[in-house]
Amino acid sequence: MRITFLGTGTSSGVPHINCSCETCLSSDPKDKRLRASVMVQEGDNTFLIDCGPDFRQQILAHNFRNIDGVLLTHEHFDHVGGLDDLRPFYDIHIYAEKRVCNIVRCNMPYCFDAKKYPGVPKLNLVEINENPFCINDIQIIPIRFYHAELPILGFRIGKFAYLTDISRIEKSEMQKLEGVQVLVVDALRERPHFSHFSLSEALAFIEQLKPSKAYLTHICHQMGKTADVQPKLPKAVYLAYDGLEVKVE
Repeated sequence: MRITFLGTGTSSGVPHINCSCETCLSSDPKDKRLRASVMVQEGDNTFLIDCGPDFRQQILAHNFRNIDGVLLTHEHFDHVGGLDDLRPFYDIHIYAEKRVCNIVRCNMPYCFDAKKYPGVPKLNLVEINENPFCINDIQIIPIRFYHAELPILGFRIGKFAYLTDISRIEKSEMQKLEGVQVLVVDALRERPHFSHFSLSEALAFIEQLKPSKAYLTHICHQMGKTADVQPKLPKAVYLAYDGLEVKVE
């Protein structure tokens, strides 16, 4: 399995507009963060997790010719704002909770009209819940957790798990993460935040699960520069960056 980080930034991206902090002025490519999203390749299957407003820019940087399914964690714009740019893939299946599907229909009614305008993306909304499901014989295990008070989903595929925008998770859902080898988890910044893991919370979560490797994502400019933060992290814990590719055995 191959994981490609298309974006690793928070809702405002990095650099932050109208900010002159050291991180936003950094010339290090690892400090340039588009909105959070990953592409997962397993065999001949390619899955996109979240499709934010930077999707067009992200996909042009990679040679992906097909997408077998799009998994949506939740309805916030930085995670769904690029759905219209899926039109070149045509007839694509979007897997999301009922609430999220309803919001996509409301925000993009032209995609679901009886008489569609020529060229609009054909989005097939597939409602999911916490129960496992399959896409082309690949099992997807949804993980329930909370983004402040909003219930959202992460996803496990084989030994890989992706949990972004997390602030708390019930013990019962932790069982679904046992044996994960590569974990991607939200770590917004060092200071606490009401709807995201802080760095210390993410590290405590990683220590509890003990994956072989862990990657931090959905990173804010307030986290600091990659070159300064990475040396302080525990062994086998990494700040993810845009364009990073990770193999899961």
